[in-house]
Amino acid sequence: METEATSSAAPSESEVPVTATLSEEASGAAAELAAAKALADERYQELQYARAEIENVRKRALRIADERLGHARKALLGKFLPVLDNLERALKFEDSADLRGGLQATLKGFEGLLAGEGVVPLETVGKPFDPHAAEAISTRESDEHDDVVLEELQRGYRLGEDLLRPAMVVVAKRRGE
Repeated sequence: METEATSSAAPSESEVPVTATLSEEASGAAAELAAAKALADERYQELQYARAEIENVRKRALRIADERLGHARKALLGKFLPVLDNLERALKFEDSADLRGGLQATLKGFEGLLAGEGVVPLETVGKPFDPHAAEAISTRESDEHDDVVLEELQRGYRLGEDLLRPAMVVVAKRRGE
């Protein structure tokens, strides 16, 4: 009986390799799990970078499209300005009342169209000459201060912050005393 008690207390030779094998398998599985988790984290980080890059490309494409549209709009609206100038010149002549009325209606229509597109006429007469918004075609002696716009020969226009066309003006030069 004594042998039975000793044999049950000590592990048999067949039990030792099974325990060691299970321990090795568990540590191997834990290492595989850690490697898989690290790979999943890496792939998730790459996915986040790809999503951010896609969003940046989308925003850049929208910005480029808006810039191109703005340039095309500016070029198109600039083509209307000579027609507007001709109508303004025609109104200066005193002919028939019907012609004048028709020209005035056409001019108002063009001005409304341009205003609807954000085109704003520049106000230059009586103000200091601004070389960023006007071109001085000539000067005229005057009692006004130097560099004040006396006359506007051709109106200038702005589209938002952009100068669509500078005004053509006559600038005052003080008379020599």
